[in-house]
Amino acid sequence: MRQNQKVYLLAMQEYNNQLISQNLPTTIFACIKPTDTVLLKPNWVKEGHIHKLEDWDYLITHPEVITAVIKRVIEKLGSGGKIIITDGPQTDSSFSKILKHYPIDLWEALTKEKNIDLEILDLRDNEWINEENVIVERKNLDGDPKGKTEVNLLDDASEFYLHEKSKRGYYGADYNIKETNKAHDGHNNLYSVSRTVIEADVFINLPKLKTHKKAGITCCLKNLVGINTYKNYLPHHSEGGPKHRGDQYSCENKNSKFEGPLVAFLKQHILKRPFFARLLKPFVKVGTNVFGKTDNTIRSGNWYGNDTVWRMILDLNKVFFYANPEGSLRGNNWVNAKNYIGIVDAIIAGEGNGPMAPDPVKMGYIICGTNPVAIDAVCCKLMGFNYLKIPSICKAFDIKKYPITPFSINDIDIEFENEKYNYFDIPKELIKTVEPHFGWKNHIELDK
Repeated sequence: MRQNQKVYLLAMQEYNNQLISQNLPTTIFACIKPTDTVLLKPNWVKEGHIHKLEDWDYLITHPEVITAVIKRVIEKLGSGGKIIITDGPQTDSSFSKILKHYPIDLWEALTKEKNIDLEILDLRDNEWINEENVIVERKNLDGDPKGKTEVNLLDDASEFYLHEKSKRGYYGADYNIKETNKAHDGHNNLYSVSRTVIEADVFINLPKLKTHKKAGITCCLKNLVGINTYKNYLPHHSEGGPKHRGDQYSCENKNSKFEGPLVAFLKQHILKRPFFARLLKPFVKVGTNVFGKTDNTIRSGNWYGNDTVWRMILDLNKVFFYANPEGSLRGNNWVNAKNYIGIVDAIIAGEGNGPMAPDPVKMGYIICGTNPVAIDAVCCKLMGFNYLKIPSICKAFDIKKYPITPFSINDIDIEFENEKYNYFDIPKELIKTVEPHFGWKNHIELDK
């Protein structure tokens, strides 16, 4: 069995690709062979902060981190092979605007010099134009040139097994709630992911460390949402409040009683048509005044009681590690899992209203390893959070079928400046205090 519970913690106070490249441990790149296809998956969720459009360097993976990793991959590939850089950003994001933040010419020059192919892909099938939280235009995109891999995690192969959703069901990423619930009907659990990702020889995950309104934090595990080609198959919450088995809201109030059913009706019958959506834009502002802004009101599963999104996150990781290109699954044993490297950009991380409207926080770290759960658990602790309160992390250790952690939390070792620590012995001075999303505040912090 592959040993991959070790996590490397690198102190890095500035974005300098040469320094980062020099300090990345050689051992994590051992799985790369000459002529391999190596896929880099940054966090390219959106071109900028949703309230401060010019801010982006604490929202998405920094260019210097990607450049550093490209240099190390080139060393392993020698002369030949292929590097693919790809993501499926949020549907209302602009891929062209995202790429403007990055030195594409430099990446092309570095790879061309070594006769290595370079490809940059937008995995999405669709892009939306969003005005004032209303979708006013939908555009079809080319998507993954190799197409999609559809995987069905039947029954107990999925973390949704025996989960009792609310009467109104799961909500995905679009207005068609029936489609999401057909994909997750209690027996079937359907996912559509990039075939290019599944076919790659080595996958390098390059997340930006941030708080997350639905998941607590976003790091390696959550970053796999970007390998999807069709996001409406992804359940994000269960409609309604706790009284009705929902996790859309944290309690029964006017929002859960009136706003939820009203918005659900509008989305399913009116807002899905761009012409009518434009006409309703003024009423969206009225609704915000009545029911509260999302920046300070819990809705859409944006709180610690979200019992849906962690299941989707872990299912996606199962699909990634075990799926074959045609959609079948490899044997139910970790030795069959895909080659994986995780390198986290936490030099400047995001706190507060993450992932789309965080505040910058200087952490000064690059965190890396070869298992996403080990890396995420360490990142969680470095943020001052209790991993037991982050379901996507703590539940990962309990997976029965298609495991992604062939070890326990006690087995995780951290190497920092030639010193080695057990997970529970990380020195307090290395922990940075990060402000959680308000829906998770006073719940996930250490010692609470």
